[in-house]
Amino acid sequence: MKFVLIDKITALEPAKSINTVKCVSLAEEYLADHFPVFPVLPGVFLLQGLIESASWLVRQAQDFANSMILLETARNVKYKSFAAPGMQIVYTVRCETIQQNASSFSGLGICGQETIVEAKLALRHFNLADENPRLAHVDGWIIESLKQRWKLLYNEE
Repeated sequence: MKFVLIDKITALEPAKSINTVKCVSLAEEYLADHFPVFPVLPGVFLLQGLIESASWLVRQAQDFANSMILLETARNVKYKSFAAPGMQIVYTVRCETIQQNASSFSGLGICGQETIVEAKLALRHFNLADENPRLAHVDGWIIESLKQRWKLLYNEE
C-alpha cells in the first residue's frame, strides 16, 4: 500500500495485543480529495490502520517469517465518527488466533474518548516464493524493509 497508516507502536503484548497511534495531518495528500472543504480520513484508511496494526502483531509473533500479510475478511465493521486533521487515533487490536498461514483479530480505533471504528479481521500470510521460488529474493527484500520500519515504529526498551 502506498500509505503508511501507523505512526507508532505504543504497547505490545506478543501474540496477544498491540496498541498503535495514527496522527492525522492535513499534509496527507489524500485529504485534498477527501474532502477539500471537510477533510477526513477515509473510512477504508481507518480500517487499514487496524489491519496494519494486526499485521505488525503477526510479524513480531512469527519473527518476520512472511513477506505478505493480507486482509482475507473484515466482518462487523462499524464506522461511528470521523477522524479529521489534528486528531490522533489510538488503535487497539487483540489476537484471537495466529497460525502459520492465517490469523484473526478484533480491533477498535478511538479518538479522544470516542470509538470511531471497530472490526473483526482475518488475515492470511505467505511468501511470494511459496508459489514461485524465483521470488525468494523479493521476499527477503520485503522482510528486510519491514524489519527496518519496525525499528522506527517500536522502541523495544
